[in-house]
Amino acid sequence: MTTSTRGAKAPAVLVLEDGRTFRGRAYGAVGETFGEAVFSTGMTGYQETLTDPSYHRQVVVMTAPHIGNTGVNDEDPESRRIWVSGYVVRDPARTPSNWRSRRSLDEELTAQGVVGISGIDTRALTRHLRERGAMRVGIFSGEAIADETALLARVRTAPQMKGADLSGEVATAETYVVPAIGTKRFTVAAIDLGIKGMTPHRMAERGIEVHVLPATATLDDVYAVGPDGVFFSNGPGDPATADHPVSLMRGVLDRSTPLFGICFGNQILGRALGFGTYKLKYGHRGINQPVQDRTTGKVEVTAHNHGFAVDAPLDAPSDTPYGRAEVSHVCLNDNVVEGLRLLDRPAFSVQYHPEAAAGPHDAAYLFDRFVTLMEGQRA
Repeated sequence: MTTSTRGAKAPAVLVLEDGRTFRGRAYGAVGETFGEAVFSTGMTGYQETLTDPSYHRQVVVMTAPHIGNTGVNDEDPESRRIWVSGYVVRDPARTPSNWRSRRSLDEELTAQGVVGISGIDTRALTRHLRERGAMRVGIFSGEAIADETALLARVRTAPQMKGADLSGEVATAETYVVPAIGTKRFTVAAIDLGIKGMTPHRMAERGIEVHVLPATATLDDVYAVGPDGVFFSNGPGDPATADHPVSLMRGVLDRSTPLFGICFGNQILGRALGFGTYKLKYGHRGINQPVQDRTTGKVEVTAHNHGFAVDAPLDAPSDTPYGRAEVSHVCLNDNVVEGLRLLDRPAFSVQYHPEAAAGPHDAAYLFDRFVTLMEGQRA
């Protein structure tokens, strides 16, 4: 990525790897960027989306037409920086209006060097991605604009998401601790594969002291903190490349320590149990995805960001090296596996984001379910 902060409202062009192009105006930094084009259906929560490490190396197309109206504040970021490779909006707000706002979204994107484009038909782009699938894309603005044939050739040499090993690029380098709020009840070792800040906070609210460990943590590192439970976070990239997290999770399963995984952590559990993973055509991204908890029959509106899924049987429990496992949650739009649980050991996972940052609070009970597992193990 190359960027400049000069030339606000400069011409910009978006080039998809199949040759389709969209022309608009620069939004954020001026320059060029590459990534995987994906769309998010969230109508709010753009600041949390931008700072979600799971979006590393992705160019996010917002389906909601009006973005930036509440500006940017200093309280809502989910990590230390914006992680999206590029940002695509139709109608950016001219002036933010919110009592918490400190600066405009355009100013924040510019300050962090994020190249974006505005003023294009995002509905047409979204429909194209739904029909053709997520694909590589480039955004070029200002002096980076050149002959479209040359730009297309550059897009087609950009790395693909399939086969990408990215969690190590977004994870913490050093262990840190999020203290329990109120009386400490449990200690959890959280493996950072791209963790969002609200996730350990949700555990802290339940009296859990969370030790956030790097993606490279060993089994000895995990058990050195004396965990009552182990958590595997969300994160970017292809789960087929995540051999170390899979090996680490198998070590946790061998010890029957209560285990909870979300998003990338769900895919890691799938692999640890012997299931395969595959790339979805265009993925699930947004805060309005309907999921059914098959253990209760309850339907939840949930927050998603994943382009890969677990390939596990939906109709009956499966035998695994760690006992029987079943699909606990399923997406009602397309029957994609949205959760797994072991029937003979204290372990479960979901494919979505129960921390609700941004998004609905329907799935907050999953943190309570994790607490229940740890209570049962202690008893």
